[in-house]
Amino acid sequence: MRINIAGFFIAFAGIVALQAQTTTIRNVPVTSTSPGDGKEMFNTYCSVCHGVDGRGAGPAAAALKKSPADLTQLTRNNNGQFPDRRISLVLTAGPAEILSHGSKEMPVWGKIFKSIGSGNEGVARLRVGNLTDYVKSIQAK
Repeated sequence: MRINIAGFFIAFAGIVALQAQTTTIRNVPVTSTSPGDGKEMFNTYCSVCHGVDGRGAGPAAAALKKSPADLTQLTRNNNGQFPDRRISLVLTAGPAEILSHGSKEMPVWGKIFKSIGSGNEGVARLRVGNLTDYVKSIQAK
């Protein structure tokens, strides 16, 4: 099911096209996924920038001003502790509110998740929790 959400077109969930040797990002409507499947959400919403493996080399990465984070290194870069709360906050409030993230290019997923869940805050929290858990599961050993 595809849902058009005025004002919430996602530049980074777009289809990447090579045109005249330049990578461009096209806006597309958000596609709804299962709120219970973190991997499906990651593949649908995050992999275009962070890559299917989470290492930051997705097909849209070259078009961004700042390279996407290597999400597999979050635990290593946080003294061996996965930063659950920080990741949930980045997803919910957006990286513009998180100075350490350093990029305003990432969408504010909390608002988007709420809108594709018919405004249901609980479903939005479920999505953020399951997506955070999936990112935790891809940490480098």
